[in-house]
Amino acid sequence: MRRRARPGGGNRAARAVALASAVLLLTGCAQSVDPIERLGKKAAEGVRRSAPAPERAYRRWGLAAPLAAPPRHAARPLATRTLSQAGVVDRVTTTDRVVFLTYDDAAVRDRSLTALIGELRLPVTVFTTPDTLGPGRAARLRAAGVTVGGRLPRHPALTGLPRARQRAELCARQDRLAARLGTRPRLLRPRADAYDATTLRAAADCGITALVRGTGAGDPDRLAPGAIIRVTPDDEGDLTGRTARVLREVQGRGLTVGNLRDYL
Repeated sequence: MRRRARPGGGNRAARAVALASAVLLLTGCAQSVDPIERLGKKAAEGVRRSAPAPERAYRRWGLAAPLAAPPRHAARPLATRTLSQAGVVDRVTTTDRVVFLTYDDAAVRDRSLTALIGELRLPVTVFTTPDTLGPGRAARLRAAGVTVGGRLPRHPALTGLPRARQRAELCARQDRLAARLGTRPRLLRPRADAYDATTLRAAADCGITALVRGTGAGDPDRLAPGAIIRVTPDDEGDLTGRTARVLREVQGRGLTVGNLRDYL
């Protein structure tokens, strides 16, 4: 005896088949939003990299050729003893044809300069204070590969204060910079001659190995091997433009930019 089909059963089956077909069609046609799946690994790497490579970036900053790579120096072991006092450095004694570019607080605020440093991969050192170096600025400097050092405070003036007071002030500032950077700076820039022998001993107590002074960007002796150049804004307040001009002068003397941290 044949069983009679239920009314509407064929329609439900047809709808089920159509729905399954639509799901398969959408699954096959959908594109992944992941660039590696859509473009392949090598193509995706090109999408993710937006900054120009140094060999192309030099033209953007007015250089005739890429900067020469500085000499490689073997990694030095950590000091096994505590220095009795920090040294004072105006220039580095070296036969390498390198100079060292250093900056103060103005560089921390200059996004254009940070772009130049990052694109050319310049191994520069910026000396700043924890009050100037907020979390966002610290992240930008880290991303650009900048070495950060501390600066002596304007207030209180440390000269003449006892060692314990100077140590407390310097170590507190070191702690604040370390919280921003993830590491404690070991270089410090004084303000003119606002330090004394006690400052050097207190600085060593806080893990600082050297007070770095250097020469101005307009000093006639600035373009000699081992010079520590203190780059400041020009008369129009342009720090990036002055840096580009200094780099052209450096190239013209057959020099390149070294990493101060590797030499001190």
